[in-house]
Amino acid sequence: MRLGGYVLHRDNRDTLEPCLRGLLALCDDVVALDSGATDGSADLARSLGARSVPHAWRGYGAAREAAVAALEPCDYVFFLDSDEALSAEAVETLRAWKASSPTEAVYRLPRRDWAELEGHRFLFRTQWRARLVRRDRAVWRAEQIVHEALPKMPGGRVHAPIEHRFATSVARRSAKEERYALLWALRAHAEHRRLKPVGVQRVAAWVRDCVLKGALWRGGGDASRLAWAVAGYHAAKYAYLRELRQGRYPELARAYAEGRYDELFTRVREGSLG
Repeated sequence: MRLGGYVLHRDNRDTLEPCLRGLLALCDDVVALDSGATDGSADLARSLGARSVPHAWRGYGAAREAAVAALEPCDYVFFLDSDEALSAEAVETLRAWKASSPTEAVYRLPRRDWAELEGHRFLFRTQWRARLVRRDRAVWRAEQIVHEALPKMPGGRVHAPIEHRFATSVARRSAKEERYALLWALRAHAEHRRLKPVGVQRVAAWVRDCVLKGALWRGGGDASRLAWAVAGYHAAKYAYLRELRQGRYPELARAYAEGRYDELFTRVREGSLG
């Protein structure tokens, strides 16, 4: 059984090496999709033994589609984000999975989101994510500009934790969630998704991460502040969707409808909302 692996990156040299070492220890072919790195990340990927493939950024869906296309023929696809890594024990567990003649369309792994806030490191939450996907089911589309989840499908679980450097600053995480919320809303607007109450979404998300997933007991006040910032995404995306329905951000909506995703990301990143 051949396993292809990939990671999307730009200027991620500080976290890319452990990510790639995990992929290279496990996969038969590894692609590092370079979306314009200027910090030597592409050179690092090549020096470690991955294939560096340049790709003009047009969103996450298009990038994942390009990464899978660049992989040599394989039976399954495994992917990590550039700020994720595998422990030696997780690699061994995945090697055993690979040797077990797997047949499910997808396998989910636990991703452990770690917060590192001013010297305080704690586990924020654990979420199960589809990361091992049969090649014929590893299909993404360009319009999936953010939160490019695969269709829900039955599958198995592999207890090989992915260690994720989730947050090093509440302010930076909050700004990232705000950008993602607007990008999500642009796609939701085009797909005519229904609105949900804004305030309820934020409170529910805070309770889920702090109480149900236990972040508050592990991280105290820092966890509460981070959870509130992360929960802002769930409120902001519906607030943006409501504004789009009211005719706000017409240039962004037009750029999405016309598939000008590179321009869309640039405008959102620079705050040129129109």
